[in-house]
Amino acid sequence: MSAGFVDQHQVGRRFSKAAASYGEADFFAREVDRRMQERLDYVKVEPKRILDLGCSRGGSFPGLAERYPAAEVIGLDISPAMLGTGQTQRPGWQRWLGLGKASGPLRLAADAAKLPLKARSTALVWSNLLLHWLDDPLPALAEAHRVLEVGGLLMFSTLGPDSLRELRTAFADGYAHTQRFIDMHDLGDMLVGCGFADPVMDMEVITLTYDDLDAMFAELRAAGSACAMKARRHGLTGRGSWEAARLAYEGLRRDGKLPATFEIVYGHAWKAEAKQAPDGRAIVRFDLPRQK
Repeated sequence: MSAGFVDQHQVGRRFSKAAASYGEADFFAREVDRRMQERLDYVKVEPKRILDLGCSRGGSFPGLAERYPAAEVIGLDISPAMLGTGQTQRPGWQRWLGLGKASGPLRLAADAAKLPLKARSTALVWSNLLLHWLDDPLPALAEAHRVLEVGGLLMFSTLGPDSLRELRTAFADGYAHTQRFIDMHDLGDMLVGCGFADPVMDMEVITLTYDDLDAMFAELRAAGSACAMKARRHGLTGRGSWEAARLAYEGLRRDGKLPATFEIVYGHAWKAEAKQAPDGRAIVRFDLPRQK
């Protein structure tokens, strides 16, 4: 896959700007998180360490901690502002006296493609709605495989190609107005290419409705979810383009509301024993009988 489509600095800026009020705007991410959590009912895993990849303010932490109370949870995000805003702080007098510590999971500001963790150090890698913000998901998936212990589980959600299709078709100015969303079959191929075993992929469609186009854009901005593609328009959109887009979108109004489609892709896969060494040699294991 070619690199250079997503403006990663813009992704970080957008989420950092939205950090302070993100807890009031992340209802969609929390709903997808809830549906992901339900999928854990059908897998058997008792992790000692969990990595939440792209954790933002830590919205997944409570559910994971309740399900796996003995597990250490580590949250990683590209935005330090998101990490700091979501952290529970000690009371001021405790900080002044040097008493106690900030509560909750460890939070790390880092790149998902360069995880600051040792190989085979994690039992569950959890990632809710991160992958479509990456220029290429493959390095992040490979890193998830590296840090997982054998028998560990990767579980993620991301947006698929039908997401915000109404918005893409409404604009005819040649610029990108949404992220580039990757098909779940391609993600499945990436998982296999990284060495994961038994990948399971599925999807569902959620349609949100809005009174008008301005309300939809305001909600996307509040959640840090405005387009961050390099092919987006970097200057102001002309009045003619705006009016044409509004008119095109109005043609989609149903029952007094404007629809916005989101295709949610879910995936999970296990890390199995390696069958090949890094230099390409096959690994053959012999089970020798024990000597009496």
